[in-house]
Amino acid sequence: MTLTNISRKQQDLIQTYVDSPEKQRKLYHRTIITVIISQIFGGAGLAAGVTVGALLARDMLGTDKFSGVPTALFTLGSAVAALLVGRFSQRLGRRMGLGLGFIAGGIGAIGVVGAALANSIILLLISLLIYGAGAATNLQARYAGTDLANFKQRATAASLAMVFTTIGAVAGPNLVEATGRLALSIGVPSLAGPFLLSAVAYLFAGIVLLLFLHPDPLLVAYAIAHKVDTEAKSSLANTATYDGRGGITLGALVMILTQIVMVAIMTMTPIHMAHHGHGLSEVGVVIGFHIGFMYLPSLITGILVDKVGRTVMAAASGLTLLVAGVIAALAPSESMVMLIVALSLLGLGWNFGLISGTALIVDSTKTSNQAKVQGVVDVLIALAGASGGALSGMVVANSSYATLAYAGSFLSLLLIPIMFWIRPQKIK
Repeated sequence: MTLTNISRKQQDLIQTYVDSPEKQRKLYHRTIITVIISQIFGGAGLAAGVTVGALLARDMLGTDKFSGVPTALFTLGSAVAALLVGRFSQRLGRRMGLGLGFIAGGIGAIGVVGAALANSIILLLISLLIYGAGAATNLQARYAGTDLANFKQRATAASLAMVFTTIGAVAGPNLVEATGRLALSIGVPSLAGPFLLSAVAYLFAGIVLLLFLHPDPLLVAYAIAHKVDTEAKSSLANTATYDGRGGITLGALVMILTQIVMVAIMTMTPIHMAHHGHGLSEVGVVIGFHIGFMYLPSLITGILVDKVGRTVMAAASGLTLLVAGVIAALAPSESMVMLIVALSLLGLGWNFGLISGTALIVDSTKTSNQAKVQGVVDVLIALAGASGGALSGMVVANSSYATLAYAGSFLSLLLIPIMFWIRPQKIK
């Protein structure tokens, strides 16, 4: 990263923040507020589509076997978008990377609605890929809060961005029926209704970031690090807390495994419920609890990660996902309560893994390459989600939902030996 990619006026503005710790503190708080507002809408955009994506594909494809394809496609699309958002952010700052990413997700959601209207499978597949940009941006926005945070604030800063995603994330699934009725009233298939909400929410989130994330926190953080490096005549590696390779590897593996388990079980739960007579409103309640537990505990999780430690909370993630998988496998198909408990724990385990893994990544990267590395790691997370989503439908079609849940429990156990295998060292 260099500051030559921006105008002289922006460089002068950034310099005023470099020279003033008080301005840096104010910018940190303003950045958190801006990201929070965008995340409220981003959460609604993500959750609405996740709730009905598999059901829409089932209706259009005429089979359950490929019900995991929508999740696989928008997570695959989010993989490509994560790389692009990371590179844009590294070169031009968070504002452009995140703002354009959300707008792309909104365009993809509009495409899904068009595909449902035209009953076009090809347009649906292409649109779901583009829609994935919103999910990637929603995830990467958590890093924006950490750009100006110190070591003891990083997990908490990331969690603040996530916790307010809950408002939109819980509202989205519970607006399925309302948006479905709205869609029918304007001649759009009811299952495409939630994607109307996704389009508006993602576009608004992108506009908020483009208008208000200024000056860019990542560019300011880079300028501060450059000043410290020049004055100390030392390497920018001093801005990292853990050795790069070990910390990045551990953080990435934690988030990859939790993503596979979470996406696989979450994707097939609406199909499992539909097979046993549950309606859309009941599906919305279960997914709403799940997504609520993915994001709502974030602030407490962030504080625990900062206080108790990154690796301890990563191990807690594995144990929580293990319990979630076992309960999902054993839950009677007619029991809404057991499914809510299982999916809530599934979301909580993912939350532990994402925030502890995020903190490890931030701790182990330099400001000069931070956004680029974060983008690459999120690519791997998205690909893991795509794999989990694609395979989940095949596992259930050829075996059962219980088998899928038990497989997720087994995978989550791998997090425990990983803690002992990789032990990142702190930089003195």
